[in-house]
Amino acid sequence: MALRERLIKDVMVPSGNGDGNGAGNGAGQASFQEMKSRLHRALINRMDLTKLGSLAPEQVHDEVSRLAEGVLISEAMPLSAADRERLIDEVQHELFGLGPLEPLLSDSTISDILVNSPDKIYIERRGKIELTRVNFKDDEHLMRVIERIVSSVGRRIDESSPMVDARLKDGSRVNAIIPPLSIDGPVLSIRRFGAEPLRISALIENKALTKEIAEMLEMCVRARMNMVISGGTGAGKTTLLNALSAYIPENERIVTIEDSAELQLQQPHVVRLETRPPNIEGRGEVTQRDLVRNALRMRPDRIVIGEVRGGEAIDMLQAMNTGHDGSLTTVHANTPRDALSRLETMIQMTGMRLSERAMRQQIAAAINLVLQVARLSDGTRRVTSISEITGMEGETITMQEIFQFERTGVDREGVVVGRFRATGIRPRFAERLKAHGMQLPRVFFEE
Repeated sequence: MALRERLIKDVMVPSGNGDGNGAGNGAGQASFQEMKSRLHRALINRMDLTKLGSLAPEQVHDEVSRLAEGVLISEAMPLSAADRERLIDEVQHELFGLGPLEPLLSDSTISDILVNSPDKIYIERRGKIELTRVNFKDDEHLMRVIERIVSSVGRRIDESSPMVDARLKDGSRVNAIIPPLSIDGPVLSIRRFGAEPLRISALIENKALTKEIAEMLEMCVRARMNMVISGGTGAGKTTLLNALSAYIPENERIVTIEDSAELQLQQPHVVRLETRPPNIEGRGEVTQRDLVRNALRMRPDRIVIGEVRGGEAIDMLQAMNTGHDGSLTTVHANTPRDALSRLETMIQMTGMRLSERAMRQQIAAAINLVLQVARLSDGTRRVTSISEITGMEGETITMQEIFQFERTGVDREGVVVGRFRATGIRPRFAERLKAHGMQLPRVFFEE
C-alpha cells in the first residue's frame, strides 16, 4: 500500500474557502491563525494518525508537507511562498511538537520561555527578559500544549490538580498552573537545559568562576566532600551541580533524587529516581524523603539531590553523616548563612523535636562547603562565594569564606565589573585533600 494511502482516510479534499474567512484579505495575525487552524483541522480529519507510529519521522514530515500543499491548493488559500512555508511548518509543530513554542525551543540562546497568556510570551536570552511576537490562538490552544507536555511524563493537570512540574525530552524543566489558581488563564514556564550539560570549561569561559576555583572544586569532589549549592531562582544552581558531578569518578554508584528529572550526569553507573504526585484520589504520592530513605538501601557511593526543600533535609544530613560522603545538593537561599538557616527550617518541617544545637550539630558535621551562586544585574551568573563550615562555637555554626566575587562597579553598557579573589584564609580541608593525594597550591589563597 502506498505511503499516501496509509496516511489518508479520505483523499477527497473539499474545495472552496470553507468558512468564508479566506486568506485573500491576508492581513493580520488573526487571519493567519485562522488559516493555520483550518489547515490543522483538515489534516487531522484526513490523516490516519494510528499509522504514524510505524513510519520514520522523515517520512511523516515529508508526507504531511505534501498533504498540506494539497489542502492549500484545494482550499484556494492565497499565500506567498514564504507564508505558505511558514504555515506548513507551524502546522507540523502543532501535530508533532509544542506548537508555537517549537521555534523558541530550537533556539539554543534562549534559557527561559515564560507564557503569561496566549498572546504574551516572554523569553530570557543572555540573562535579559524580552517579549516575543509568538502567540497561541487562545487559552484552549495553550491548554492543549500543556496537556501534551504533562501527559508525556505520566502526569496530569485539571481543576482538581491545577499545577504540575514536568520535563521535556531534552531535560528542560516545565511548570504549568491553570485556573482556578491562575486567575487570567493557563500559565506555562519552561527552564531550558541544553542537550549537553555545560562543562566547567564553559562556565570558566562565561566567567562564572575562575580556573583556580574550578581546580579546587574538582579536588573537593574527588576527596568526597559534601557540598551545598545555594542561590536564588535562575541563578544557575542546577547548571553548576551538573558541572561538578562530572568530577565524580566513573567507578562510583550514584543515585539521583529529584522532583522532576533534570540532572544530566555523564557517568555510566547512575540510578535516577523521581518523585510521584498523588493520584486523583489523593493516594500514591512518593516524596523526596521517601526516595532518600529508599536510596540508602540501594548501596550508593554518592547521593545527589536536585534540590532539598522539605523534610528530606534531615535524611540527607544523616546519610552524609553515616558514610555517604561526597554528596551534592542545592537549596534556595540568598547567602551561605541563609542556606544553613533554611536547612534548620526544613528539619523542623519533619516534626522532629530536636534542639537548635542538635540540628546545627547535624548540619556542621555533614556539610563541608557552601557554594553561593547569583544572577547579577546584567544577567550573568557568578559563583559569588565559597565558604567552608569549620564546626561549632557554642550554639553557632562557624564558617570561613575562602573565595568571593568582589564587585567594583558597572560599566557604561550595564555590565557588572568585578573580580574573583581569595580571602587569604587557607581552608581546613587542605589536610583532607592532602590525605587523598592532592595538594592545594599556596597561590590559591594569597590575596
